[in-house]
Parts: sequence; C-alpha cells; structure tokens
Amino acid sequence: MTTNAASAPNVLDHDADWAQQALALTAELRSALAPLPLHVEHIGSTAIPGMAAKPILDVQITVADLHEAERAFDGPLADRGFQRSPYQYDHVPAGIDDDRERWAKRLWRRRGQEGPDCNLHVRLLGSPNERLALLFRDWFRAHPEAVPAYGRFKTVLAGVVHDIDTYADVKDPVVDLVVTVAEAWAAATGWAPHAGES
Repeated sequence: MTTNAASAPNVLDHDADWAQQALALTAELRSALAPLPLHVEHIGSTAIPGMAAKPILDVQITVADLHEAERAFDGPLADRGFQRSPYQYDHVPAGIDDDRERWAKRLWRRRGQEGPDCNLHVRLLGSPNERLALLFRDWFRAHPEAVPAYGRFKTVLAGVVHDIDTYADVKDPVVDLVVTVAEAWAAATGWAPHAGES
C-alpha cells in the first residue's frame, strides 16, 4: 500500500505554544474580518491542555449569515494564505435525526504559509455544530483525567491509517461518545457556549 505523506495524519504531543499562536491568530482574524465575526475562538484538540493533536490550529468563527461570510471572507483570507474548501457540512452525530442544513458550515484551510497551519470553521450562531465544537473543548478542559486516553486513541489511530479521511471517519463515532457524556455534564453544570470565550 502506498501512503500519501501529505494526507497522512500526524498526531504530536501537546505543544504549549499552540495556545499563544491561537491567541495571536484569533486576534488577527477578528480584526481582518470585522464586523461579521460574532465570536472567534480556538477550538479542537490544540485548544485542550495536554491533548495530543495534529499541529494544525482549529479556529471557529461564529456568524449570523454563512453566505454573507463566504463572500466577505474569501478575499481577506486568501491574502493570509487560506483556501476555501468545498466541504460545507459537519458530521451529524449518530442517533441525532436532524436536518443536514442545520449542520452547514464554511471551511478555509491554510497549510505551509506564513503563520500557523489552520482549519478555519465558520458556523452559524446557535447552530448545533457551533455548540458541539465548544462543548467538546470545554468538557475536556473540565475533565483533564480524560485527556490522556483520548490523546492515546488519536496517536494510535494516526499510526495505523494512511489518510486523513479514514482518520476522521474512525474518529467521528468516538467524538459522538464523548459528546453524549458531555451533554449530561452541560445539563448538570449549566454550561453555555461562549461563557469562557478564548
């Protein structure tokens, strides 16, 4: 089997510099894309202390209108090395019977340019995928004892699959399991999106 090194997942030990890189990037994007971003937040595994992750920052921008954001963001993001992906929907968690349109998004990627590699997820305010990204991050931040096991799962998975699509397909059901537990935590604690925006 031949492996495309460019598309093979590369999971590394957590890098403490990711938080500072994300802080600078979110500030830059908030300014460059104003006034449409309602929230600009560091999400994903690089936003979770101690979590092994691909060395690619995930940033979520929350907007009121995806079509308006798409038109307005393309130029400024291209100037910063981002390219828009044709991918326009998030994975709907197993067991949720929901309209796919409620999980719409826009995605820009930056690789090998000035500034950190980044997946920039643009989602609608109040949408389930906007909320899920924040819940996933915040549950792990509140449960550091769960971080090593999930990080180990990703590291092992990255060592046995040879492309990023397969990696995502295997990881999605595990994320669904985490979110099931996280939803109970959110209900018990009164967690709400954007409460600790960073």
